[in-house]
Amino acid sequence: MCLILFAYRVHPTYQLIVAANRDEFFERPTAPVHYWEDHPHILAGRDLKQMGTWMGITTSGHFAALTNYRDPKEKTEGKRSRGELVANFLKEMGDPHDYMKKVADTRQSYPGFNLIVGDQNALYYYSNIENNIQPLKPGIYGVSNHLLNTEWPKVKRGKEGLKSTIETGGDMVEPLFTLLQHADPAQDELLPQTGVSIEWERILSPIFIDSEGYGTRSSTVLLAAEKEFFYKERVYSATGKSDSEFLIDI
Repeated sequence: MCLILFAYRVHPTYQLIVAANRDEFFERPTAPVHYWEDHPHILAGRDLKQMGTWMGITTSGHFAALTNYRDPKEKTEGKRSRGELVANFLKEMGDPHDYMKKVADTRQSYPGFNLIVGDQNALYYYSNIENNIQPLKPGIYGVSNHLLNTEWPKVKRGKEGLKSTIETGGDMVEPLFTLLQHADPAQDELLPQTGVSIEWERILSPIFIDSEGYGTRSSTVLLAAEKEFFYKERVYSATGKSDSEFLIDI
């Protein structure tokens, strides 16, 4: 994932609302969201290169999602795949805080990341860049390729859009997908300086990225109520878009 927008315990029905985009190189092999054959309690897309995932849920109500921390100077050779951090939590289905403590103990084994994990009782955020396990309070959050709630233009615009969608009420699914497809780049004076070229900062600045060889591969909307999870993924390809929709009773 390169953008995760989420509202935690601010809606009367849904304790967690997530709208997220996965940005990746188009050549990287990927399976769309499905129940994993080797772990049928997991519903998630899958990176077929490392067999991890960027976001998913379980039939027991466990949730996890991940973004990379952008640092072009970071040495990643010999480090483990960040996608296993999400996959392992979904496989184990243990206590979220205990899992974050284990992740913190092995933080140097992975390139920079932002990780969100939770269950029906609690939600936590952790980045191995700042090394602080943070229990999340009710609120609206966003994380891209820096730290939680860093005010990058796409994060700021996304949080505002999520807040407006919740306040408008009614069916939120398609309005959230519309928000995730916002492709206008940020103005140059608002661009972050992350160590890549100004051309790449422009390309990476929209909520929805569309460039040659790299871009938004899929969008996901999750609505998690007390007893029911709604999960919808929209995959984009050269031939168009396709939707996968699931309803899980907890």
